[in-house]
Amino acid sequence: MYHPTTRLLTILEVLQSHAQLSGEELARRLEVEPRSVRRYIQMLQEMGIPIEGTHGLGGGYRLRPGYTLPPLFFTEEEATALVLGLQGTPWMELSLSSVVVEGTLAKISRVLPQGGRELLQTILSHTILLSHEPEMRPEATLLVEVSEAVHNRCCITMDYCSSHDEVTRRDIEPYGLVGWRGHWYVVAYCCLRQEYRLFRLDRMRNVHRLSRTFVRAEAFDCSAYVIKHLATNPALWQIEVEFQANLFLVQHKIPAPYDQLVVTPTGMLYQSHHNDLAASRAT
Repeated sequence: MYHPTTRLLTILEVLQSHAQLSGEELARRLEVEPRSVRRYIQMLQEMGIPIEGTHGLGGGYRLRPGYTLPPLFFTEEEATALVLGLQGTPWMELSLSSVVVEGTLAKISRVLPQGGRELLQTILSHTILLSHEPEMRPEATLLVEVSEAVHNRCCITMDYCSSHDEVTRRDIEPYGLVGWRGHWYVVAYCCLRQEYRLFRLDRMRNVHRLSRTFVRAEAFDCSAYVIKHLATNPALWQIEVEFQANLFLVQHKIPAPYDQLVVTPTGMLYQSHHNDLAASRAT
C-alpha cells in the first residue's frame, strides 16, 4: 500500500511533466478514487503549491505557469537505489570522474530527511566495490556516443585494436551495447568482415558517428549473440596459486570478482580461468 506522502509527491511529479491532467487520469495513475485525488490536491494547495483546477469538459489540474518545483524529492527507497547505483560505478568499468559521483551523492544527501541521510552515510561507510581492471576503462562519453548511434541507427567508423595489437579501420552498424564480465562490448555488423562481430569498447579508437544510416535486422538478438560467443567459450588457461595469508589480505591485494578463493590448511588457494594471459584482453 502506498503512503499518502508518496501519492502527494507522485502528483507533483506527474503535474510537473504534463501541461494538464484530468482528475480521472490522476486517479488512474495513483490507483485511487477521483474523490481521493481532490483531497490530495487540496492538501497540496494548503501547503502553498499553486495547483489550479478547471471544471467542465476538458477541465483538470495543472501547476500554475512559471512555477518551479524544488529540484528533487526522493523516498528513502529511491535514494537507496541511487546511492547503490553510484557506488556501483567501479563495476560498470567506465572512466567516470569521482568528482561527478561525489557531487551527485552530495545533492542526494541535501534533499533527504535526517533518517535518509543517516542511511546514505551507512551505505557509503560500509561498502567497498572494487573495479576488475581499472586501467582498461573506456570513457563514459564513448558509451553515450555509441548508444546514440545505436538508437539513431547510424553507422560508426573507428580504428580497432585487436588482442594482438593490430589496428584496422572499421565501419560498423551498431546493434547494441552489452556489459559482460568486466568489459563493454558493441554488438555490430562489420562492413569490413561482412558479418556480425563483437567489439570491445576499450579497444575502439578515433570513433566517429557517420551520417549514413542502416536498416537493422529486427530478429537479431544481441543478448543471445553475446551469450553464444562469450559464455560458451571454454577457458584455455587455468591458474592456481596458494598464498600463505588470510582471506581479507588476499582479497584486498587481488580484487578479482570473477575468480575463486578457497581456504586451505596453510592459507588461501587462488583459482582463475582465462582465455588470454596477456591481461585477459582477447575477444
